[in-house]
Amino acid sequence: MNSNNIGRVVFWMTGALLSFSIMAVSIRGLGPVLNPFEMLALRNGSGVLMLCALIAVRPALRLDINLQRIRLHLLRNVVHFAAQVGWVQSILLLPLATVFALEFTTPIWVALLAVVALGERMTLNRAATVLLGFAGVLVIMRPGLESFQPAALLMLAVAAGFAVNAVVIKKLTATQTTFAILFWMNLIQLPLNLLGSDPFFLGKLGSAQVLPALGFAVAGLTSHYCFTNAFRSGDALVVVPLDFLRIPLIATVGWLLFGEALDPLVFAGAGLIIAGILWNLLVEARRQRAAAAE
Repeated sequence: MNSNNIGRVVFWMTGALLSFSIMAVSIRGLGPVLNPFEMLALRNGSGVLMLCALIAVRPALRLDINLQRIRLHLLRNVVHFAAQVGWVQSILLLPLATVFALEFTTPIWVALLAVVALGERMTLNRAATVLLGFAGVLVIMRPGLESFQPAALLMLAVAAGFAVNAVVIKKLTATQTTFAILFWMNLIQLPLNLLGSDPFFLGKLGSAQVLPALGFAVAGLTSHYCFTNAFRSGDALVVVPLDFLRIPLIATVGWLLFGEALDPLVFAGAGLIIAGILWNLLVEARRQRAAAAE
């Protein structure tokens, strides 16, 4: 991968990291007045409006919107809807660093899902990734100890949902543009979130919630846009290690803004999870280079 591509990856991942952090802080700011469904309805509603505005400015984008893969879009967004609700609730219940660390178990769930659902072989390096990830989860959650937080189990379920989402979205990117994926995401998830919302929830917002609401609405769109374009611009070996910077970044944000302790065991557990994922990425990259050389 040349230096121009690396520069694009760094650019898009910087946008993604900032967007995820802004979303987390915004959720904490909206938590006192809105439930998770209402927050996500706000995000989806504003997302639909912003995307429609883009279509008005660039009418050619309408060509990206079609029903060719609508069943796959529906599957992806029903699963993503449930995972997003759980993610928002986890941010309200757990330290931010714990949420983001457990979210990185998603690749482990993807590896297991690929074996069960796609019939892929469980190789030695994939098994090592799963075992290291499991060990990291135990370190973070400390089951059986006083510091164990039951809400962490919710975040593990969320990570599993994100894994299903990742597998489906990988299929979608083969034929669908980033704009189309974002459009259907917001259009499908908006009515689902409205089902759990007060019809007049916007009236709950006061002056103190204006900035968090704006941050959540904008960052909710830019996070997906930046992250998807990062993967389009470069290999996973470059994108994924940059994504791991989310943990120290959000831990610092949690410490500075919310007085959350910098828990060394969360960092230790995250380190085990990250080590397993990087090991698997390196082995897969070597295998692909060897196959291409034959």
